[in-house]
Amino acid sequence: MSGKFIVIFKDSATQDQIDKYVEEVNQSGGNVSAKYDSALKGFAASIPDAYLLKLQQQSSLADSPIDLIEADGVVTTQ
Repeated sequence: MSGKFIVIFKDSATQDQIDKYVEEVNQSGGNVSAKYDSALKGFAASIPDAYLLKLQQQSSLADSPIDLIEADGVVTTQ
């Protein structure tokens, strides 16, 4: 099972670090559907549960390039 998430990286993250995570998502059975590099650094992807757990653990480390992992969804305004 997998869910759709947006992974945002810190401003200090290098493109090589981001590419490494994109590759790992794809190799773990996920699918990166969009990459962001203008207003922010990151990507949107379907991420398998097992790899999501690994990402969440890595993002909690002080030296992690990951800033935020958020469930992807529709946002509306009134």
